[in-house]
Amino acid sequence: MKLNLRSHNWCYRQAVACRQISLKHLLPVLFLISLITILLVESFNPAVAQLPRQEIRGVWMTNNDFDTLKHRAKVQDAVSQLRRLNFNTIYPVVWNSGYVMYPSAVAKSTGIQPFVLRGSDGHDILADLIDKAHRQNLLVIPWFEFGFMAPPTSELALNYPDWFTQKQDGSQTSISAAGEVMWLNPFHPEVQQFITNLVLEIVTQYDADGIQFDDHMSLPHEFGYDQYTVALYTQETQNKPPSNPQDLEWVRWRADKITAFMVQLNEAVKAIKPQAIFSVSPNYYDFAYKFQLQDWLTWIRQNIVDELIVQVYRPNLQSFIANISRSEMQEAQQLIPTGVGIMAGLRNKPVPMLQIKSQVRAAQERGLGVAFFYYESLWNYAPETLTERQSEFQTFFPYTAFRTRTE
Repeated sequence: MKLNLRSHNWCYRQAVACRQISLKHLLPVLFLISLITILLVESFNPAVAQLPRQEIRGVWMTNNDFDTLKHRAKVQDAVSQLRRLNFNTIYPVVWNSGYVMYPSAVAKSTGIQPFVLRGSDGHDILADLIDKAHRQNLLVIPWFEFGFMAPPTSELALNYPDWFTQKQDGSQTSISAAGEVMWLNPFHPEVQQFITNLVLEIVTQYDADGIQFDDHMSLPHEFGYDQYTVALYTQETQNKPPSNPQDLEWVRWRADKITAFMVQLNEAVKAIKPQAIFSVSPNYYDFAYKFQLQDWLTWIRQNIVDELIVQVYRPNLQSFIANISRSEMQEAQQLIPTGVGIMAGLRNKPVPMLQIKSQVRAAQERGLGVAFFYYESLWNYAPETLTERQSEFQTFFPYTAFRTRTE
């Protein structure tokens, strides 16, 4: 019995030792498996759903950039510089102040083209920009900056008064960043056809990668009391429009009409060029919907938006972060490339590099792309030197991130 007991104890000790040796050898393997699992899970984290090739690194080119756009050599220098700094998208203005920025048969037939902005040697500046940008692997998405806006002195306003809407008191203008403007009636079929024809002209005649609409593809909530809209609303609801322009049902009816038009516009663009990027650059959602009747979150949910850039022109970093952290931004990120519009400066209001840098970092930390307003103010109208500005911009995008070209 003693021998058997001793043998049993010896075997038990050997088994324990074997298990300890096995565990000792297994621990590194288990640790490696755990580490790989964590990395795999994190790689599928939806909070950073954008792939590098989809990341928006853009800049708008406005009328203020015309001195650059009209010279072939300056355009070449501009796109080469943007390429060196690892930008990937340019948004050149093509619709501003009631006029187009390119030779347009549509504008000519409408009688609103008394002149055309051409290059220094008479060339088509949009075609030239697209050609040179594509050679540097930059996308070009023409930008309908004024949307439904037009100055009261424009040929459009003077020749087509029935196309414009009004406030309840009969007044027809509002004050915008561009000064006093009138608003085309987005519910009027002739207005819708006119805007559609301009957009399709760009998509058809130019090798553009898409089309962009901003916060002016909308209507200030005070408008919609013109004769045509009042009759349409009365016919569909059996009621007159409410005297309160922010009445919930009245806001919803007008916003839905704009959404229906955007759906039709998207379908028209995709019928010609299925891979064209249908881009929107609105204000943050609460403001856009309540005050501009622009329900862009519904546009995204209805799958008519391929790219979103929300304008967040805030000098205060805390306010900036609050706006880019909204739930609708996170929802958009799960579906499409999403970015933030950042103010790089104005002629009479330069923006310091420290502010730009902090906002870019805040956006990137949240997996968001960025687009800067506007090209000239990247380097000029700034408190820093050209060399200092370009050196800082070099740090924003340390690696290339090409975007897929449309065909």
